[in-house]
Amino acid sequence: MEPILSVEHLRRDYGGRGSVTHAVDDVSFSVERGEFVGIMGASGSGKSTLLNCIATIDTPTAGHIRVEGQDVTALKGPLPSPGFRRERLGFVFQDCNLLDTLTAFENIALALTIRGTPAGEIEGRVKETAELLGITDCLNKYPYQMSGGQRQRVALARALVIEPKLLLLDEPLSNLDAKLRLSMRVEIKRLQKRLGITTLFVTHDQEEAMSISDMIVVMKDGVVQQIGKPQNVYDSPVNLFVAKFLGTPPINVFEGQIRGGSLYIGENAVLLTPGISDQPVSVGIRPEGFIPDEKGALCCQLGGMEVMGRDISVVSTHASSVNPVIRSIISSDTQIRLDAKTVRFSIKPNKIFLFRHDTGERINL
Repeated sequence: MEPILSVEHLRRDYGGRGSVTHAVDDVSFSVERGEFVGIMGASGSGKSTLLNCIATIDTPTAGHIRVEGQDVTALKGPLPSPGFRRERLGFVFQDCNLLDTLTAFENIALALTIRGTPAGEIEGRVKETAELLGITDCLNKYPYQMSGGQRQRVALARALVIEPKLLLLDEPLSNLDAKLRLSMRVEIKRLQKRLGITTLFVTHDQEEAMSISDMIVVMKDGVVQQIGKPQNVYDSPVNLFVAKFLGTPPINVFEGQIRGGSLYIGENAVLLTPGISDQPVSVGIRPEGFIPDEKGALCCQLGGMEVMGRDISVVSTHASSVNPVIRSIISSDTQIRLDAKTVRFSIKPNKIFLFRHDTGERINL
């Protein structure tokens, strides 16, 4: 079956005459019907520019975007993009973009009104969508009379009421407080699954993307670093950037050395590395990859412990650590002497990664 969205060698440049910024640089991926895809990266990674190109708000410098087989980069005519957006795309912006002079009902109904939808049908669809989102009691309110969460739900209702083929969400939760952000995250995923709408969700919050996406696209400096299922990308990062970008607490990074078929962190051999040539490497160890072990090869200076309920975060340091502190997550049942100066760990083989010291590319064990 043909993917609902196909992005092929997309590029978006800004500037010129020797000062060109590649905001999106040779990006290619496809999205299947009904998928929820998280596009993630730090500020300036190109994720919002990519979404704007898909939404036909911005014009690519090169490449193709196909929605249901139609090349939207080839649309011509006086009003092709607005018409295409009204018929195919639902868009939710970071700041909601509600019109202050219109009530919630009128904001939600706007696209249907522009389409020329009969008034009776508009009323029915607006009320049905509002009920779905739990904002029926807000329909006669103006944006300034609503809370942040209510405004965001109205913006989402406005995008959904047209029954779009693609729902595009550009950091829609970033202006909400932590508690409301969590509840809206659950709400968006619930609605997406119920309605079966193909959704692209742009965010800089890796926890947000990991928790609700079927697939994630990780970007840096306009370039796609990795695409895959969230758990697969977490468990098998292709480079050091992806490894560091995903995970809370973040991955612990050490300066290491491959020598004589073993990986050394400091003076201790912590892992056998047959077939890998002697070289300096960056070593990434996930926080959950440490096992307290009196005979463990990795000896760290114990800094303290932070109780996290069922888990404990052991805080330590090591001369070869790139991070200021090392955080290892262990079960609260594990006994560690608080008066000890050092703590030894063995490492879970599936939670340690080696990367080329010069390029950051993954070295497969």
